[in-house]
Amino acid sequence: MQPLQRVHSKTVVIDSTNIDTDQIIPARFLTTTTKEGLGKQLFADWRYLADGSPNPDFALNRPEAAGCQVLVAGRNFGCGSSREHAPWALMDYGIRAVISTEIADIFKNNSLKNGLLPITVDETTASWLLTHPGADIDIDLTASRLTLPTGLSVTFPLEAFARHCLLNGIDELGYLRSKLDAIASYEAARTW
Repeated sequence: MQPLQRVHSKTVVIDSTNIDTDQIIPARFLTTTTKEGLGKQLFADWRYLADGSPNPDFALNRPEAAGCQVLVAGRNFGCGSSREHAPWALMDYGIRAVISTEIADIFKNNSLKNGLLPITVDETTASWLLTHPGADIDIDLTASRLTLPTGLSVTFPLEAFARHCLLNGIDELGYLRSKLDAIASYEAARTW
């Protein structure tokens, strides 16, 4: 995983509620066990027309969405199944953070384990973000702070271990592997 300390980006907005993981990455694309290439299938049923051409009305297909690393969505983002492919697809596309008033627990946990930052904010902040697509925002993971272009800063909840892993670009296994010397010392000193 890449370390994540700060994201400074314009936002792309999908102002829909209850966006489930099958909308994020449709089930027909779950035949792979690798993360690469899933970004092409991200929101496939919304991004592409029946003939396979890009839907010009979908947020990710608009020119102003190019390079955006922050997705702002309506309430209850990532609900549905527990597929890890959903955060994989978002990250492969280039999204580093998702902001909503409510993010499904399983999606949130899968995201944190894979380097995607799920941010929950209050209704007022979410409403401002949803009505200002393309807003240039700053996310400081060290301080758990989101700053809007208006100057307003809000903090967001993030468990300390998840923050540590994101800041250092490691997953749970990477964290355990970083402690191998301490584990070996403990085992060597132990009498069985």
